[in-house]
Amino acid sequence: MLEISNHIVIPENEIEISAIRAQGAGGQNVNKVSSAIHLRFDIKASSLPEFYKQRLLNLRDKRITKEGVIVIKAQKYRTQEKNRDDSLERLKEIIKQVTVVQKVRRATKPTRGSQKRRMDSKTRHSKTKALRGKVLE
Repeated sequence: MLEISNHIVIPENEIEISAIRAQGAGGQNVNKVSSAIHLRFDIKASSLPEFYKQRLLNLRDKRITKEGVIVIKAQKYRTQEKNRDDSLERLKEIIKQVTVVQKVRRATKPTRGSQKRRMDSKTRHSKTKALRGKVLE
């Protein structure tokens, strides 16, 4: 089970993990050992609350396919176990990202004091610039 928060838990049977061969340089082992991990998580078929499903599907992320499947490839480490943990952690981060609801920003008016200070500084600045002009005789 993958625990996202106190209220959200994803059962292991909803996460499809398969071992594949890693890309890139790796010496003699690279062609023999399947150390990279391919994680697939179907958002629509998951047990997540509907609100989170919709927010995940609306995310603009290249790891989410058009069918609503999150695909994560982990090959940072040399061992399969570490790559598996890394892929699960990355899945957890994606889901946590949508669970945080941002505060609604309310527009505020500048205070009377701040408006007065702003106007005073503008007046001071304009007087300074006026003194820089040509001297008329």
